[in-house]
Amino acid sequence: MAIAAFETISEKKIFWHTTAIILAQAVKRLFPEAKLGMGPAIDSGFYYDFDLDHRFTEDDLTSIETEMRRIVREDLPIERRTVSRREALGWALEMDEPYKIEIINTLPQDLELTIHAQGDFSDLCEGPLLERTSQVRAFKLMSTAGAYWRGSERNKMLQRIYGISFPRPSLLDEYLQNLVEAKKRDHRKIGREMDLFMFPAEGPGFPLYLPKGMVIRNELMSFWKELHAARHYNEIRTPIILSEDLWHTSGHWDHYKDHMYFTKIDEADYAIKPMNCPGALLAYRRRLYSYRDMPVRLSELGHVHRHEPSGTLHGLMRVREFTQDDAHVFTLPSQVKDELKDIIALIGEIYAVFGFSYKVELATRPANSMGTAEEWTMAQNALKAAVEELGIDYDIAPGGGAFYGPKLDFHLRDCIGRTWQCGTVQLDFQLPQRFDLTYVGADGEKHRPVMIHRTVFGSIERFMGVLIEHFEGKLPLWLAPVQVKVLSVSAKYADAALALAGEMEDAGLRTEVDNRDEKTGYKVRDAILARDSYIVVVGEKEEKTGVLTVRSAKAGDMGEIPKAEFIAMLQKEVADKTY
Repeated sequence: MAIAAFETISEKKIFWHTTAIILAQAVKRLFPEAKLGMGPAIDSGFYYDFDLDHRFTEDDLTSIETEMRRIVREDLPIERRTVSRREALGWALEMDEPYKIEIINTLPQDLELTIHAQGDFSDLCEGPLLERTSQVRAFKLMSTAGAYWRGSERNKMLQRIYGISFPRPSLLDEYLQNLVEAKKRDHRKIGREMDLFMFPAEGPGFPLYLPKGMVIRNELMSFWKELHAARHYNEIRTPIILSEDLWHTSGHWDHYKDHMYFTKIDEADYAIKPMNCPGALLAYRRRLYSYRDMPVRLSELGHVHRHEPSGTLHGLMRVREFTQDDAHVFTLPSQVKDELKDIIALIGEIYAVFGFSYKVELATRPANSMGTAEEWTMAQNALKAAVEELGIDYDIAPGGGAFYGPKLDFHLRDCIGRTWQCGTVQLDFQLPQRFDLTYVGADGEKHRPVMIHRTVFGSIERFMGVLIEHFEGKLPLWLAPVQVKVLSVSAKYADAALALAGEMEDAGLRTEVDNRDEKTGYKVRDAILARDSYIVVVGEKEEKTGVLTVRSAKAGDMGEIPKAEFIAMLQKEVADKTY
């Protein structure tokens, strides 16, 4: 059997989805009473949710892995069968799978469904999957966690098994080695050591930024604002709380309400926004634009809240409150492709500042979507044309689009090979219709604009987490909370240390002084742990000569550098945004 393709994001997700089905088959063999939930591929691997009274243990995971290897050795063909909704319900009833019945009942009546079978096992899933079980040659079950059914705390808590798989054992070995490196880079651990942020017990999933964390956050936002102002984006700020009626109009009520928070004001129902787009639509709708005004570019560092199940929270990577670096662009139909190209170029320019490479994925129409097939085809073709004219390779993610339009997702690759979905560009014909947006064309008549939703960082929180892990906390100097840490050798040189810090601050460098009555080596170790970019020790020689002994967080000991030369070097590093 040939090794399965495993290069693109889509190919990897096919591989991981197939392994999730093999996991489900193994669990049903060992625990026939288990009821099947969902088993998708995720950004790094897969999971499957099970309803089972028995609590999975480490020994159970070992037994399940052994059964999965048996299924792989059996070399079972994976057969896909398209069925009607009625046939799917019949299958689910026969298999006694109540969660599958619930899924089927929430899908459109006329939607064709797919059942995949391998040996004595079958599952309802969209696919696509691999051709045979033997193509999954290396895998490991990583952990278990509780997960509410369909992500809602109103539903039953299921057991989730996470795993990873590869077509070759060498790739699995490399992945497991990278996990050791990833543990060292965990942004939650580094965030504590650098004193950047915290997650108080009083607010799970709600990050509390500390002063040094605010430095990074503010630098990222200032950089973002500067670039967008140069490209003629007009910044807005939309309300955090808006009426429930608005979310019915936008479609979020039907497609996203399980992830939203609600409140009452003056006996009326309101929602805390999970997305910024409805506010941007209101901003556009306040006046009548002419075709000469287009495109209208509205940017927003918008504060949003989403109800994420407690089991999915993960530091800054998955939170319940975050800031999206949003922009909503309203264009003439004839401007769409050029505007998309400009946006994609801007995203690439910003990622290059941090040294990130990335892959692009085109996510197409999901099963539960708004609009006509013709509109979706037009939108998908426009996104394809933009990336193809820029010469950018892309993968297809079938059914991965937003409920109102297809999108391009940008997956960053970090220094240990992990990918992180950050930026996105979505093309939307639906919300301008639902909000009755118009502009006056050259013919004097009213026409409908096209709407582009886009982010670059994705969210400030997630992007900060990615940066911290990518650089292991040793951030580019322009982002570093403490650019220079000045240490006095003893109390005798405390004033000299303060004077040097004052010169550094006058030169525009963020500086801290450590004048504690501690040994120099102890203070150096503290500064290294805090990832302070440059450490300068001040004693008799430094005070008299103005020649500094410097240590870099990245390069280690740098020897002696004249003060003026050192300051100029750091100013240039900040100005150039060297990474």
